Amino acid sequence: QVQLMESGGGLVQPGGSLRLSCAASTSRISFGAMAWYRQAPDKEREFVAAIVGGGIVRYSDSVKGRFTISRENAKNTWYLTMNNLTPEDTAVYYCKGGGPGGRSFWGQGTQVTVSS
Repeated sequence: QVQLMESGGGLVQPGGSLRLSCAASTSRISFGAMAWYRQAPDKEREFVAAIVGGGIVRYSDSVKGRFTISRENAKNTWYLTMNNLTPEDTAVYYCKGGGPGGRSFWGQGTQVTVSS
């Protein structure tokens, strides 16, 4: 079973930047789709960004122009670079990987807090 390991969460001031990382526990399984989701307190989990094997990316309207998703396929690792952060970006961020046979894998979540 593949495990996704997240890192990079923490506290940042408004207007600051942060980069989240998501690394798979093995390099023997390739992910055709890599994505990020987030869940703010008392709100439902929402889509943030995704990148697929062909290099196509998409973002939620709330982060478009501020966040960038990228990947290093050889390392089975993907990133979410967050710029110009606001308090509304405060949430638990989860990485998601789409693996062989349509299986999905989730990270444990990492807290991102943007102070007011």
